[in-house]
Amino acid sequence: MIPDRSAEVLRAIVQDYIATREPVGSKSLVERHGFGVSAATIRNDMALLEEEELIVAPHTSSGRVPTDKGYRMFVDRLNEVKPLSSAERFAIESFLANSADLDEILGRTVKLLSQLTNQMAVVQYPTLGRSKVRSVELVPVSDSRVLLILVTDSGRIQQHVLDLGVHADAAFLGEVRAKLMTQLFDAPLSSVASKLASFQKEFVPERQAIAADFVGNLIDLVDANRSEKIIVAGASNLTRRENDFMGGITPVLEAIEQQVVLLKLFSELEEQQNGVSLLIGKENQYNQFSNTSVLVSGYQNEGTEMAKVGVIGPTRMDYSTNIAAVSAVASYLTKLLGN
Repeated sequence: MIPDRSAEVLRAIVQDYIATREPVGSKSLVERHGFGVSAATIRNDMALLEEEELIVAPHTSSGRVPTDKGYRMFVDRLNEVKPLSSAERFAIESFLANSADLDEILGRTVKLLSQLTNQMAVVQYPTLGRSKVRSVELVPVSDSRVLLILVTDSGRIQQHVLDLGVHADAAFLGEVRAKLMTQLFDAPLSSVASKLASFQKEFVPERQAIAADFVGNLIDLVDANRSEKIIVAGASNLTRRENDFMGGITPVLEAIEQQVVLLKLFSELEEQQNGVSLLIGKENQYNQFSNTSVLVSGYQNEGTEMAKVGVIGPTRMDYSTNIAAVSAVASYLTKLLGN
């Protein structure tokens, strides 16, 4: 346990380094912060912090910069997260509220979060296991072509045009939809294939092939929900801060492009503080992200966590602002999807 004043010196070093990207010395700390002690006393505090591996000198005779461990102590001791302004909150709510469906909602979310934080933003799509069938629609687009639409309770809409090769009258389409909804309404997507295993047998023989065609295409739409999916925005925010990534930014961008590691990372993060999960630097077990900080929060639908939204950036980031932004966006996303 380090003394309170030493902890305050660490806080000041982190804040000044985040703001200036310049190593912080004892003289500048005395000038910028009201510690009420001499520069020599501050140097003693800095020596203790260095001994505890919370700060380090990047060059001989330079000031000090925080280590991953120092950033972690700073974040853990945050007394309060910098609140978003009323204008920022209004912008979040109004921007997301104008979205039409899940794809647009998540697309808007990731762009908005990257703008609020000046980091790269990531949003994960809801997973199959928690999604249920809300509706199945059959919309004729010509004599033999029908638009098949699958709507889930998470708001995701999948659609596909079927060319049946024969005329499908409105009465038959109505019968197919009614029987599909009887079997599938509120059913987990993972159960759709088993529930429809003998669906075509409910129709007269001359209609069974067409019914089977509907089932096959509907299962294809369900399978499209199975693949885990993320979308990102603001990669240019990372490239503009390339000098903050020791060893270069290329490994980070390659891992993001592949998405597999990023999906694993998101799934393993658990809530820590202010509803936000946070990994700093080498706390991350994936080497590609060992020079980054990753902040995520879960968004929900009717009280059940669906997926995560967050930001990725260098360890030198404004943690207070970014934690507030990620938490607020996740909350508004939950509110919007719960309507």
